Amino acid sequence: MGNEAIAWGLLEAGCTLAASYPGTPASEILAAMAAFSRETGVKLHAEWSLNEKVAYEVALGHSYTGLRAAVAMKQVGLNVASDPFLRSAYLGVKGGLLVIVADDPGPHSSQTEQDSRFFALFGKIPVLDPVSPRQAKEMVAPAFDLSEKYELPVMLRPTTRVCHARQPVACNPPLTLAREPEFVKNPARWCATPQFLRDLHRGLNDKIAAIAQSGFYPPVLTPGDGSFPKTVIIASGVAFAHTWDWLAELGLLGRLDLYQVPLPYPLAPEFIEHVYIAYQHILVLEETYPVIERQLAHRGIQGRLNRSVPTEGELTPDVIQGILGKFLDLPPLPSPPPPGGGARPTLCAGCGHRAAFYGIRETFPDGIFPSDIGCYTLGMNLGAVDTVHCMGAGISQAAGLYHAFHTAGRDIPPIVATIGDSTFFHAGIPALINAVVQQARFILVILDNATTAMTGHQPVPHLGLTARGEPTQAVPLEDLIRACGVRFLEVMDPYQLPEFMALLQRAAQHTRDPQGGVAVIIARHPCLLDKAAPREQIRHRVEVTASCIACHHCLENFECPALKADPDTGQVRVDQLRCVGCRVCVHVCPAGAIEIRE
Repeated sequence: MGNEAIAWGLLEAGCTLAASYPGTPASEILAAMAAFSRETGVKLHAEWSLNEKVAYEVALGHSYTGLRAAVAMKQVGLNVASDPFLRSAYLGVKGGLLVIVADDPGPHSSQTEQDSRFFALFGKIPVLDPVSPRQAKEMVAPAFDLSEKYELPVMLRPTTRVCHARQPVACNPPLTLAREPEFVKNPARWCATPQFLRDLHRGLNDKIAAIAQSGFYPPVLTPGDGSFPKTVIIASGVAFAHTWDWLAELGLLGRLDLYQVPLPYPLAPEFIEHVYIAYQHILVLEETYPVIERQLAHRGIQGRLNRSVPTEGELTPDVIQGILGKFLDLPPLPSPPPPGGGARPTLCAGCGHRAAFYGIRETFPDGIFPSDIGCYTLGMNLGAVDTVHCMGAGISQAAGLYHAFHTAGRDIPPIVATIGDSTFFHAGIPALINAVVQQARFILVILDNATTAMTGHQPVPHLGLTARGEPTQAVPLEDLIRACGVRFLEVMDPYQLPEFMALLQRAAQHTRDPQGGVAVIIARHPCLLDKAAPREQIRHRVEVTASCIACHHCLENFECPALKADPDTGQVRVDQLRCVGCRVCVHVCPAGAIEIRE
């Protein structure tokens, strides 16, 4: 897989530290590095950091000693790490620092469709745009060399289709660099105050100009035979791969000039000048923003700026097919059939989050429910998630909602925020402290399944395991929450649905008491898909009796995938192959028609 190829490339290049926070499509990079280092015996520190900012700063500090480091994240993770990312361009690095940012055109599993190449342009950091898993791996070592030559971080920017594609890749032995860590004190550089920054900025501009003129990863031409004079297609990343395939399919490969741009920023001035002189009809295909297109600034360009290329969405093969047809004036090709429909995503059978969300909505039918990023976002299907913004925002938004009603002198509706355990460590702690200090009043339910479930079950800080699976100091959630100033804290398994709903009522009372405040409930039940989760859960056999009145309350309000309606009678049946025997549905049925058989 592309992420595994990148991980092996890091070992081949002598990387000695890798840090990350899990986020699709980047999650497997750090996991693969940890696994490969165990298999090969290579000395490597691999860590799942609390968030991307911390991960970036850990890698940056490692680089200051002259050793090679890498940090991996998805595109919205770069938003979290933007502060150290931008400043590190000014201050630079010593050992190579590779910033791997996996973008998600589409988007398939992200809050935004942003293009991290624009962030690299904004920060004045060179960025590489691989076409395939093999090229992504091959770019790693040269990127480290470039980073060390110019003492700059370098971004490697694969997209979902590169990260999760599979391809045979040659694996060379890991490289061990004969380097000893050394930190050379230089306050004028490492502590640079504003008086030094103008010179540092000037130096950064000089470095970018030098890289642009250096010939590092120049655009690669597949020449045409003159059939399409003064015409060229310029592409990067997976868009180039799709374009190559289509031109080959149409018999047009080798009939018009085609460029792959592996280094979209900074573009070489000679290439820009060549495009100006040699071509009148230019098509630029890149995901997702017009990075190359803006640097070329040619009046003959067809691309995103004139909407010849869609301004949003992934450049899938069928999209590129239509673009090429218009650009080359080809006869229309048959359109691919539309994708078939499917069931909407839902929480797994037996997921503790489902029980928690059902309890929240049934206890507070008129409540407001801010939430967060994770698989528990699917609580919106259950009517228990009203807002999803970015990691940690659910807590802050709950505070803002409270202050809106309180300041207006209005009756304050029940406000119940939900957040996952990993997300709470990532970005929820400052938000909770702020809510306590600012005297907000709401219920916070931390959905604790003891893993980072949505991205592949990476360990969480209160589990006491490192990225390599080794034991480490655990950080108990309870101690952390109390240290935030919270005075109401209870822990309960949401499978105990009646008791959980009673606990929600007590928490609500605390938010209304004169001496009350934020009330926190940890809804704790392990993720059933996590192989490392304890397997102490008793499995009950539940069945629906003949007293089912086909009201479908359990289907519409609980939405367990193990419950199905009989197409003939409308009565509900239990799919025993999908049922995990959690028996929560026994408490859900208003007619008492779901019973435990054994």
